[in-house]
Amino acid sequence: MGLLSGKVAIITGAGGGLGEAYAKLFAQEGASIVVNDLGGSRDGSGEGSVSAAQKVVNDIVAAGGKAVANGDDVSTMAGGENILKTALDAFGQVDILVCNAGILRDKTFANTSEADWDLVVKVHLKGTYCCTMPVWKWLKDNGKPGTIIMTSSTSGLYGNFGQSNYGAAKAGIYGFMRVLSIEGRKYGIRVMGLAPGAFTRMTADLPGRVGRDPEPMSLPENIAPGVLFMASDLAADHTGKVLGVSSRGVREIKMLQTDGFNPGRPYTAQEVADHAAEVFFPPAPERTAAS
Repeated sequence: MGLLSGKVAIITGAGGGLGEAYAKLFAQEGASIVVNDLGGSRDGSGEGSVSAAQKVVNDIVAAGGKAVANGDDVSTMAGGENILKTALDAFGQVDILVCNAGILRDKTFANTSEADWDLVVKVHLKGTYCCTMPVWKWLKDNGKPGTIIMTSSTSGLYGNFGQSNYGAAKAGIYGFMRVLSIEGRKYGIRVMGLAPGAFTRMTADLPGRVGRDPEPMSLPENIAPGVLFMASDLAADHTGKVLGVSSRGVREIKMLQTDGFNPGRPYTAQEVADHAAEVFFPPAPERTAAS
């Protein structure tokens, strides 16, 4: 018995990279997979094609697994509904949704066009909504427990130069995940966030990576086990949490607050400044070459 035996998983953006690795590992663990991929380029341009998704399906089936391909656009409600329909038509149910599809249009903010902003937010943030809503309603209406994994990013949780559109979308996904994790408790729906770090088509030309061989532990197949944990009953006690999964292993990323300054009376801006050590976290120690 695999960790996902008898379950059906929808994985978006699974025609390559991380999504492909998730799909193949989930199938090895007994899940039936809907492999969704629009088949466009990294920046979201070009004609869509189901061929990338079908290739992954062929590999899964050749290895003895169960999978079907879907080429719908995650950023439309019709696309999200049809992705669910593909799962129901092929396998009769859905248990797991991994929102992984995404694009990049990296530029400094001053050079980011409205089109660059809108499309990145549409694919990542609206796309997560469009795929989640049909699955959420099906699970809720049928009284089925389920797991939804939403892909955020350290670019949204911490910030990253040149990714204002991407970071804003990924931070929005974090907020979306937190709210649904609260609403999902009464229905047995777990919702978790994922901040992956991997060497893929999306990241291969980032500064510091061009011309360098990828670190073995940053390859998608070495990130996938952490996501399998999140999707499986091994994580049954966890919801509303973000896991960073990268070559540095698996770790929880949390939003924290200080004890703060609260005099219990009206206060002045100067008093806030005077109590800065209570309001702000201490600065992180500077890292040296040795550390």
